[in-house]
Amino acid sequence: HGLRTAEALPSAQTTLRSLGRAPTCQARPPAVSPAARPLLQAAARRANPVATAAPAGTEAILLCFVAHLFIFLSFCGITPALLTDFLLMADSQPLLSLDGDAMAAEALLRDVFGIVVDEVIRKGTSASEKVCEWREPEELKQLLDLELRNEGESQEQILERCRAVIRYSVKTCHPRFFNQLFSGLDPHALAGRIVTESLNTSQYTYEIAPVFVLMEEEVLKKLRALVGWSSGDGVFCPGGSISNMYAVNLARYQRYPDCKQRGLWALPPLALFTSEECHYSVKKGAAFLGLGTDSVRMVKADERGKMIPEDLERQIGLAEAEGAVPFLVSVTSGTTVLGAFDPLEAVADVCQRHGLWLHVDAAWGGSVLLSQTHRHLLNGIQRADSVAWNPHKLLSAGLQCSALLLRDTSNLLKRCHGSQASYLFQQDKFYDVALDTGDKVVQCGRRVDCLKLWLMWKAQGGQGLERRVDQAFALARYLVEELKKRETFELVMEPEFVNVCFWFVPPSLREKKGSPDYRERLATVAPILKERMVRKGSMMIGYQPHGTRGNFFRMVVANPALTRADMDFLLNELERLGQDL
Repeated sequence: HGLRTAEALPSAQTTLRSLGRAPTCQARPPAVSPAARPLLQAAARRANPVATAAPAGTEAILLCFVAHLFIFLSFCGITPALLTDFLLMADSQPLLSLDGDAMAAEALLRDVFGIVVDEVIRKGTSASEKVCEWREPEELKQLLDLELRNEGESQEQILERCRAVIRYSVKTCHPRFFNQLFSGLDPHALAGRIVTESLNTSQYTYEIAPVFVLMEEEVLKKLRALVGWSSGDGVFCPGGSISNMYAVNLARYQRYPDCKQRGLWALPPLALFTSEECHYSVKKGAAFLGLGTDSVRMVKADERGKMIPEDLERQIGLAEAEGAVPFLVSVTSGTTVLGAFDPLEAVADVCQRHGLWLHVDAAWGGSVLLSQTHRHLLNGIQRADSVAWNPHKLLSAGLQCSALLLRDTSNLLKRCHGSQASYLFQQDKFYDVALDTGDKVVQCGRRVDCLKLWLMWKAQGGQGLERRVDQAFALARYLVEELKKRETFELVMEPEFVNVCFWFVPPSLREKKGSPDYRERLATVAPILKERMVRKGSMMIGYQPHGTRGNFFRMVVANPALTRADMDFLLNELERLGQDL
């Protein structure tokens, strides 16, 4: 009987611990090895009084010996399960997995968390450390030893792997990381991310995510209130690009609900409108949804990057004259490069006249709604039909935290995307099935993105987050004023947000601003300085061309830990890096 049930009994390590003995081997054998299985099954049959006739000859002698051996060992206090594990251990290769060993797993995680605290949180946020440890791709492959092999590695090796991954990764929490629209590290948001990953649940049903279903709705409700809506709907998406795609899909479905079943056959030629300064996800979304990039009509922007409502009106007329049906306008609150805010009230008037869905891509600028001082930049946002907002950017909630907010109260999300999967969304559950929000989205499994924002908000409060936004604006203004004091810099334009765009003017060009090739030569400076700063590891700033303008730096003031000293360092370091150009 003991042999028959060996596969269901604990491992040798567990059994030894229960006997007060220290295991000397970290190996965990397979439940029953192929070589031992026939012998154990035969012995189990022999021990069964109703078994078929016993085998004869050598096999019978062997089985008799095994049976008597187990009886003898039982008198010595050694259970069949314990002996079985030891017998099987000799027939298996050592496995280094921690499956079933809670103590070893806990020790590993404590060590990993210690490394994270030391190498990411402490050193990664220190201005005295490097932002990055640059290596060329082939060298980095060798340093990381990326190949996946059949044999496992020791826990010491695994910890070294973690250290290497952190060492050669860019520290986006560093105070000198200005490269993207996200940066910094909020400890409460990070705590939420750790809890989220540890619980490892999916957001689709109340059944398996009761806390997070309720929490997500509460967080979305708060964000909608800041937009100016007392009701509505929404969902957290895997990034602002997906939020924008959702908006296009919802607007199309609202106008042509048959397209859900009949597809593009149910549609006339459609036209959607967005600014020349829009995020590239608008065109990507049109291609992904089968509308095609030609359906996207680009509306002119003024010299500051804002959509021109009069040109929008003109483009709508042109589309209709060509036989297309306008259905959506996507405006931007906080463009990627210049940080421009489209005139929402004027655009909303155009949409109202033509019956068009108004979507606001506020992925970057939405957090300005928290500031009483600066929220005027989004005046009119309450007139939108949908809003994309990424708290992982200016609020530093951590990637990813992207909300799609809807003014709609007719369950449009679920009608557009629902498929009523009976194995998940049973209608006869013992709780209110309206809490099963998974059918609103195109995903099945969906990670929890609300906890980090909720926990950060609980800790900071709305007032604390407002101060964070206002501080970013204040530091951006300080940087602009310092730029103007130095002949080594040229401002692209006065910013209205926290994107500060400028050229570094090297010594060789300072007396040649009127020369015909000045702009062309100036455009070559930013790539050189970018390479130098990255190889040195001192800081990271993004650069890009823009329209007729050659390459210039885009400084993003978003990290809540930044100070005036960091702004001064930025200017001084650029001067050091470019002093020989």
